[in-house]
Amino acid sequence: MWGDVSGQSVAGGNSLDVTTMNDTTVTNNQYTESGSIAADFNGNARAIGGDVDFSAQAFCNSASISTDPSTVSVYSAQECHASDPSAALNATVQDVGGNVSIASSAIGNSFEEDTNAPNAPIQNYQLNDSNLASTLNASVWDVKGSVNVSGAAIGNSAQIIHYNTGH
Repeated sequence: MWGDVSGQSVAGGNSLDVTTMNDTTVTNNQYTESGSIAADFNGNARAIGGDVDFSAQAFCNSASISTDPSTVSVYSAQECHASDPSAALNATVQDVGGNVSIASSAIGNSFEEDTNAPNAPIQNYQLNDSNLASTLNASVWDVKGSVNVSGAAIGNSAQIIHYNTGH
């Protein structure tokens, strides 16, 4: 193949994405109780002229909130009681003219909020009692570019960004 190859597997419980430019009150309650949330990916790539990108991602709860008003209030509660958010990626990659990226991740709860509001109280609650697993098996050879292989299992993750635009 002369071009690029890309493949991915995603499995998720609850996902929320809020973007608003108004004064906003956001209440987010995410609760996941399930047997298995599994993203499995098996990929083989050979004789590729461009790049190869393979990924597998599993998550229980995910929330992303972006606001640009004067006042914002966010309450987020996430509970992951799934038996095993898991991602498994098996890859064989050879003879690649570009770059190779292979990633596997399992995440219990993920929360992200960003705003430039001068008044922005945030309450974030996360509970994870699941067994997370990220498995990655890769065989990679004869690559002309860069190779990046990564795996991660994360129980709870939160990122809160407040910035001032001078208004």
